[in-house]
Amino acid sequence: MNRKQRINKILSNKLNNFLLEIIDNSKLHKGHNNFSGSGETHIKIILTKKNNSIFNRLDIHRIINSLLEEEFKSGLHSLEIKIN
Repeated sequence: MNRKQRINKILSNKLNNFLLEIIDNSKLHKGHNNFSGSGETHIKIILTKKNNSIFNRLDIHRIINSLLEEEFKSGLHSLEIKIN
């Protein structure tokens, strides 16, 4: 299972009020500090609400960062979160 699949599995279990889109943006950083652009190190997560429930954006960011703590320890370098 690759990093995108792991992240999707982790977040799907906890953020069931949102549709998830997970994008690997690592290629966009190729050449920065001799980075090869591989390894799923730069991830963008797009969350889209399924219903009209109220949520706190900061809380969602904190939850995601907490849930992905092991991914950061194993090579995830950058995480961009967009909430629609």
